[in-house]
Amino acid sequence: MTATLAKPPVDVSTEPEQPKKPRDVRGILNWVATHALGIALGLMFATPVVFVFLTAVMSDNQAFTADLWPREWHWENFIEVFDKAPLFQYLFNSLTYSLLATAGMLLSSIPAAYALAKLKWRGRNVAFLLVIGAMMLPPQVVAVPLYDTWSSLGLTGTLVPLIAPYFLFDAFSIFLLRQFMLTIPQSYVDAARVDGCSEFQALVRIIVPMARPGIAATALFCFLFTWNDYFGPLLYTGEVKDQWTLSLALASFKGMHIVQWNSAMAVTFLTMIPAIILFIFAQKSFVKGITFTGVKG
Repeated sequence: MTATLAKPPVDVSTEPEQPKKPRDVRGILNWVATHALGIALGLMFATPVVFVFLTAVMSDNQAFTADLWPREWHWENFIEVFDKAPLFQYLFNSLTYSLLATAGMLLSSIPAAYALAKLKWRGRNVAFLLVIGAMMLPPQVVAVPLYDTWSSLGLTGTLVPLIAPYFLFDAFSIFLLRQFMLTIPQSYVDAARVDGCSEFQALVRIIVPMARPGIAATALFCFLFTWNDYFGPLLYTGEVKDQWTLSLALASFKGMHIVQWNSAMAVTFLTMIPAIILFIFAQKSFVKGITFTGVKG
């Protein structure tokens, strides 16, 4: 007879599971209340983009109805628009205009802003007032004499009249960069001068690296303005379709295909993509640049 060893009793009693805490509704409501304005603005700005996208993937017939949601998703609309218009040529023209204009703006505005912010010379305040006055001057006021000048030079029908002025003067960019450079302590520039740096070296080695957020914000402003510019391309390249930009071609596209709003919205959405991507990647520098731009006057 074999003896069985009694096993020690196992305590099978376990503590009752704690009930899961419900979500902190009060915390959610507080967060919504705190960010209510931001949420409202976000929805307000996102709604048109969503509407354009949903219309772009609708059929021809549904695009004319009051439906807000596509019955069928026609992704081929984004491909067919390239057969209806030379969009790659218009895209190349828009990139040429925006990139060269932004580069010219930086080359001309950074030294001018440095002179207004960090150099002491007679007439500096008067020059700054002239910059503000030029910034307030509507471009339509000088459109006729400028067009007559470029026409006499034989450059109308090209992108040169749109790009060249940015290599000379841009009042809004000079103002923004000057305001940002005022936030950089003058002691850095004085120390560079004591070490033997010229004004150009102080600008390139000291000011430009420290002013990168302001430069990025100004460049983004210039790129978005030229990318969406309609008046300038219409004035100088309206009769030469090979030089059209996307903004001008888009308006004409709606006229040629007035019954195909889905195609027009597809082109609109494709035109918005580069600007959206650029803003997403430059968002931090843009916000920082705008924050520090208005600190000093």
